Amino acid sequence: MSIQPPNTTLIIGGARSGKSSFAEGLCEQSVSNLIYIATSPRFDDDAEMIDRIEQHRARRGPRWHAIEEQIALTDIIQRHDAPDNAILIDCMTLWLNNLLYRKLPLDQQFAALVAALKGTTAKIVLISNEVGQGVVPSTSEGRHFRDHQGRLNQTLASCCDRVIEVKAGLPLQLKPINQPPIKL
Repeated sequence: MSIQPPNTTLIIGGARSGKSSFAEGLCEQSVSNLIYIATSPRFDDDAEMIDRIEQHRARRGPRWHAIEEQIALTDIIQRHDAPDNAILIDCMTLWLNNLLYRKLPLDQQFAALVAALKGTTAKIVLISNEVGQGVVPSTSEGRHFRDHQGRLNQTLASCCDRVIEVKAGLPLQLKPINQPPIKL
């Protein structure tokens, strides 16, 4: 009996836990065409964020095709739906922030993303922050964001074939349990 490799993988963890490096390495193990979807808005007056973006680009190297998209992830997934593509989306937390900023209906956006994930033949790796393990936010807005992020992570975890948590650069496979080593 052969084990079917996962089509969708959710990688969660705290800020600076090593999620992105781990996800990139996971994708680079495959022979797939590598597509990187960056959800972060780019502001010309934010030198620190521009530096982070450049560090990510340099680390990924020329094998990756990068697309900047803050909202329309389902369109990107559908446009690049092919079994020889691996799509890395970094990150779902910024995507959620973008949805909230634009006051878009979260339930509709989440449902459309789940449908795209379930319908794709591409390998998809999603990165998301685990924000519920830290200090309780002091503002109502912060608590609402934490709650929405927790709901998004639960939604993605339930529909993805595999879920991996990264802490201090170390992966822990949460779903499915008792599976072979981690690779695409």
